[in-house]
Amino acid sequence: MLARIRTALATGPAPQPPQPDWVAPVHPPLPETALAETFAANFQRIGGEFFYCETLAQLGTVLRAWLAERLPEGQQFYVWEPALQALLTAANVPFQATEADFKAQAAVGLTSCEALVARTGSLVVAPATASGRRLSIYPDQHLVLARPSQVVAEIGDALRAVQARYGDALPSMLSLTTGPSRTADIEKTLVLGAHGPRRLTLFLLEDGA
Repeated sequence: MLARIRTALATGPAPQPPQPDWVAPVHPPLPETALAETFAANFQRIGGEFFYCETLAQLGTVLRAWLAERLPEGQQFYVWEPALQALLTAANVPFQATEADFKAQAAVGLTSCEALVARTGSLVVAPATASGRRLSIYPDQHLVLARPSQVVAEIGDALRAVQARYGDALPSMLSLTTGPSRTADIEKTLVLGAHGPRRLTLFLLEDGA
């Protein structure tokens, strides 16, 4: 045994493993021409509901049909951001613009988002709008209206987009939302709506619409 140890020591130290390239990306790059398609596929894979609308009229038709099917009787569809309110008014979609009876009737809320991450199918949501923090968390169903120009490849790209938009006045919070709220902490049984909305729906409206 001692002879084997002396022989091993005589040959010098064992070769070191190769040094990782800490700068190289972890994943292969996504094709820039297919980011929206990649996002839509990953978003639906994790349980999101996706609708693509080419025109404002199509958005109105799809959203009215969605609300007719999904909005419980006696509950409200809340929209607080002025830009979204203007779009829905033009599309002839009724909504609740104030906070009246919000706690009791908030079944559905519509917000904007900061970016869409193609790699993970995630949404980056910030409270720096009239929707605040509540409208994307409290209602049982969270609707988001976004544009194809908001799709980025990676989470880092989304954070850089937020930095470029807000500069030194960053929002107090950024939420990276990946699918509906869920947990399987108890007996590994999947439960939706554990810490937020149980349904996440995205309406992707063309930039020129």
